[in-house]
Amino acid sequence: MDLKVDIKKDFGHFSIDMDFAFQGERIGVFGPSGSGKSSLVGLISGLRRPGKGSIILDGDVLFDSEQGIDMASEHRRIGMVFQRPYLFPHLNVKGNLLYGFKRCKLEERRITPESVLDVLQLTHLLERGIKNLSGGEQQRVAIGRAVLSNPRLLIMDEPLSGLDDRIKFQIIPFLNRVCEAFKIPYLFISHSLLEMKVMADQVLVLSEGRVIEQTTTENLARDRMGENEIGYINLIRVIGSRRLNGLYAYKWGKQELLISSGNEQEEGLFELSSREIILFKRHPEAISARNLLQCRVTDIFESGRRIGVEMDCGGERLIAEVVKEAASELSITKGGEIYAAIKASVFRRLA
Repeated sequence: MDLKVDIKKDFGHFSIDMDFAFQGERIGVFGPSGSGKSSLVGLISGLRRPGKGSIILDGDVLFDSEQGIDMASEHRRIGMVFQRPYLFPHLNVKGNLLYGFKRCKLEERRITPESVLDVLQLTHLLERGIKNLSGGEQQRVAIGRAVLSNPRLLIMDEPLSGLDDRIKFQIIPFLNRVCEAFKIPYLFISHSLLEMKVMADQVLVLSEGRVIEQTTTENLARDRMGENEIGYINLIRVIGSRRLNGLYAYKWGKQELLISSGNEQEEGLFELSSREIILFKRHPEAISARNLLQCRVTDIFESGRRIGVEMDCGGERLIAEVVKEAASELSITKGGEIYAAIKASVFRRLA
């Protein structure tokens, strides 16, 4: 995807003034409520008209005020997934899924209903009415409907914010799977840094209708570590669950992690805050934490008044944070050895 946007729009109480260009497949749009995320979505999709400027997608001019071009939204081939599913209540699952597909030109139908049903695991729901679906099932149908319109760009506007964490992390694998399977680039809009880490590679950061930063997801997470309530979010992917002394033991790189919130599934995804990791200069004689990892420091960075310590722990990456005084007292240096202690209870299971 090659997206170039240079637009202005006055809404009276709020104005948009954005100029940016992006190339990539997994682009995030990040910012707090009222920063202009949904307004930008409306302008790119054609649901709203800019006051002036231009929008160019993959070389095609969608809008240009000087040339008098304003392509209708239905011709832009942009699929939309919103916070709420907005399914048609008078149609069953099959009817909703085929709604966009039937309106797609024959020469543009590269994605088939059968393939979407397979990826989103919807075949057994085809004859169900919308009211007989769970929240997660409704959102999967909404995703399928958008994908079957065979878009060249998918815009997901806060698609997970209305879901609890359990359902949210059931939906995320489907979102990733469907976009990867059908090679659909997307804009993922959210105010959640965790969702950005899972769904995006590059990020456009908005504030008060302006672009204040274009960066990578990793740099955004590092920069916000010091001001974020939970610090840096480590995403821990583990395999090989087994019970051990009342805990769950998982393989993570070349070592095992003991986690109290695990389950019998062979794979798992956990969230670990950088503030839940205690660092030691030498191997401690005895600690209550069930995980003690011998690591090598690969990077050190500042974020506000905190110091981030990136470590290689048996082939896996982990970021902890300490105050500047602690970093000095521990003599933390790049390439040095350090021990990381983590309680089994501080891992938060996501999937």
